[in-house]
Amino acid sequence: MTAKKLLLFCFLFLCQLVSAQNDSITKLEELIISDVYLKNNQSQSIQVLTDSVINKNQPSLTDLLKYNSVIYFKEYGRGMLSTVSFRGTTASQTAVVWNGININSQLSGSTDFNTITTNDFNSISVKAGGGSVIYGSGAIGGSVHLNNDLVFKKQFCNDFRIAYGSFATLGTNYRMVFSNEKWSSQIGFSYNGSENDYPYVGLYTWKGEQRKNVNGQYENTSVNASLGYKINAKNSVKFYSQTSNTDRNMALVSESDTKTKYINGFSRNLIEYQTTQNKLTANFKTAYISENYQYFGDINSDYFSFGKTECFITKFDFGYEVLENLKLNGVADYSHTNGYGTSFGNNVREIGSVALLAQFNPIQKWQSEFGIRKEITDNYQSPLLFSLGTSYAFSKLYTLKANFSRNFRIPTFNDLYWEEGGNPDLKPESAYQAEIGNVFSYKKITLSQTMYYMKIRDLLRWVPGDGSFWSPQNTDRVNSYGTEILLGWAANYGKHYFNLNGTYAYTISENEATGKQLFFVPFHKTTASVAYSYKKLSANYQFLYNGFVYTRSDNDPKEIIEAYNVSNIGIDYDFGYFTSSKLGFQVLNLFNEKYQSLEDRPLPGRNFNIYINLKF
Repeated sequence: MTAKKLLLFCFLFLCQLVSAQNDSITKLEELIISDVYLKNNQSQSIQVLTDSVINKNQPSLTDLLKYNSVIYFKEYGRGMLSTVSFRGTTASQTAVVWNGININSQLSGSTDFNTITTNDFNSISVKAGGGSVIYGSGAIGGSVHLNNDLVFKKQFCNDFRIAYGSFATLGTNYRMVFSNEKWSSQIGFSYNGSENDYPYVGLYTWKGEQRKNVNGQYENTSVNASLGYKINAKNSVKFYSQTSNTDRNMALVSESDTKTKYINGFSRNLIEYQTTQNKLTANFKTAYISENYQYFGDINSDYFSFGKTECFITKFDFGYEVLENLKLNGVADYSHTNGYGTSFGNNVREIGSVALLAQFNPIQKWQSEFGIRKEITDNYQSPLLFSLGTSYAFSKLYTLKANFSRNFRIPTFNDLYWEEGGNPDLKPESAYQAEIGNVFSYKKITLSQTMYYMKIRDLLRWVPGDGSFWSPQNTDRVNSYGTEILLGWAANYGKHYFNLNGTYAYTISENEATGKQLFFVPFHKTTASVAYSYKKLSANYQFLYNGFVYTRSDNDPKEIIEAYNVSNIGIDYDFGYFTSSKLGFQVLNLFNEKYQSLEDRPLPGRNFNIYINLKF
């Protein structure tokens, strides 16, 4: 039924796009951007994390973003489940986008950032603010973009990294890039594992022995490949694939608890065809994405509960250059998801959507964008989504940005079908958001400051129901507002190179009925990093401050996670073999800070890491 409705809607919608005379030729860029809408967004804050920043951090996406962005992380221990809060929203209200496709879990609605290895990608970006018109469900607080961008030029290079650290932690990563004017390919492999038996700073047993992280072992393996073929100047086809498996024991809160285990994995495959015919462009994507988990309530038992989803996605994007400064895009997509598992049976969800996007640039200094989107499904009533943004460069020194949007987050399979407690009558969460950004650039300094205000309606929460069961309900309204600051500076004096980056977020996220701050949302978060290099020697320092967070909805001052400061320091030397051959050493949590982001889940004290990075 959903497919039939979508087909009729698309036919009427796409008839509004007309072809034009063949009076110009548009050549494909050498760099094939897998997410063109991210590149063209001018009205919101987008932070691009470079290879040099990625290489100075531990391999998980959690560590990269924790120390280099305004996103707050809630971790169930080192290497364990890791979820986010972006602009005071919940974990399901930040979208993770892989090569233009939203990959948030169909089961939980969120992404575990400790299952993603940063070295698998050559471009990682953080976009603040709503993006549901383009990226769909969950893009309320913001989105994180993982891209494998392809380059069509003659090159052959290899990047191999191996690291060993405290708690028997081993990490390896290999990435090969081979390309010419017609073909472009990337192949990669990553492994990260640890005994993870770190001592808890300042915590002791009743016998006076220092407590350790018990049953915290983990292993994560991923394989990825990207392949592009440029048929001619107007046509190209690309294929992206990634498979990952994470095998984790679940660290114990108390040493007397039963040991448990959690195995989860995913497989993602995407084929994309793009053609450019004068003023008309067309992009076709089809993807197959699966995820699965197995939970062992007793590590010594063979019994486990499980869940799996399989999602097929088809997306058409037609663009037409109406005028030199006006481009329209019509987008239609359809997804079919089959989910089955121990606790939610076997269920199918079909979702279709259509969107109209416009980019209008009346003058070079002024750029505007507009979009509307409507989803069609039998599972819920979807609101009409929209986004309106503009930016104006008053001078080389100052640019003003503004954006207003409506975004949403759909109920997950767990929300709808969990036995017992699932609620098939849930409505999507809906959010209106307005933001204003100020960007200042002076010589080698860039400073951006963004103020935002967001109203979230029909927030989904699991609340006590009949008997002993909990059930999701559309219960709360939330007002979230605050400011974000990003600072960057880079300069070189002869052979001395300096780099400074910093972020700051002030966040108020209040339950409208009670006026209380949402739990696990810090009022303040600050990060800073300083890097220095001279010839073949380089050094860096990282700093993270997380303000305190409430752990209860009533904001009981006795139920909080204390604020903490964590510092890391690193140094490496390039011996000059091959293209590059670096030997590096890192000290993490330099001052042995006692800290945690979730109660009874301490994170490691001072620990060490040594690595070798070869490029040839």
